[in-house]
Amino acid sequence: MTIETKISILLVRGDFIMKNGKILVYLDGSKCDENIIPKVEELAGGEKEGICLLKVVSARAFPGVDPKKIVQEAEQYLQGIQNRLRAKGFDVDTRIRYGDGIEEILDHAAQTDIGLIAISAHGRGGIKRFLFGSMAEKVLRHTTKPVFLVRCG
Repeated sequence: MTIETKISILLVRGDFIMKNGKILVYLDGSKCDENIIPKVEELAGGEKEGICLLKVVSARAFPGVDPKKIVQEAEQYLQGIQNRLRAKGFDVDTRIRYGDGIEEILDHAAQTDIGLIAISAHGRGGIKRFLFGSMAEKVLRHTTKPVFLVRCG
């Protein structure tokens, strides 16, 4: 599957009723992923739908890297975004999960009251796509939840 678009798209299987859960927003800490926040605010709109911010950190420890520091940085990052959204009236919670990003997104969406997954598409092509794959594409292929896909940039 190749996805090339300059606009945000909402992909839905079956009936889409936004009132059945929170919007799960996957953030990896990049400026690209933060560009999804204003789009999610628009999508949640006046209803002030619940938003769950999700960040996945590696469960592996690398030499010279303090795992506690990685978790603290992730918590601070999500808390900053959470505070901005709460100031606008949104009901926001945060989750940090450990492991593979795709598996954790899918697992969290399946096990909680998530009605929609919002994820950025980095728009990699060619060799980068071959080497790194497309997280957005893999989530699209394996979830039963509606997906709101926002192109980076």
